[in-house]
Amino acid sequence: MKMFQQNLVLEEKKRGFHLITGEILNALPQLHEIKTGICQVFLQHTSASLSINENAAPAVRKDFEMFFNKTVPENDPDYRHDDEGPDDMPAHLKAALLGNSVMIPIHHGKLGLGTWQGIYLGEHRNYGGKRKLIITVWGE
Repeated sequence: MKMFQQNLVLEEKKRGFHLITGEILNALPQLHEIKTGICQVFLQHTSASLSINENAAPAVRKDFEMFFNKTVPENDPDYRHDDEGPDDMPAHLKAALLGNSVMIPIHHGKLGLGTWQGIYLGEHRNYGGKRKLIITVWGE
């Protein structure tokens, strides 16, 4: 079995959902060495998220942002944690709903994503800064 691990720092992105599949693939030149295996992408933050969804229509990413903003509104007077502003607690809740990790099968040296699937970074802060990922692949 082979195992590779790579740290990846994503440049700051504006609030919303961003396709990062290409950035992940660029960080993994060894991926072709794994014919059958698993790729885990882990985000080291509590106010952003990872998910897999539609990779072709930008409107899907805009609708994701709209949905989560309606579902977890800012300025709720019941929030106690607002140390870093009105987007602070909502960002943590959105990240908890979506998660900070995705796992993708590796098939014939490539990520086993479907035709219309891509990996999203959900940036839930107005000024989230750079985001750190740990990407681990293993298999044969």
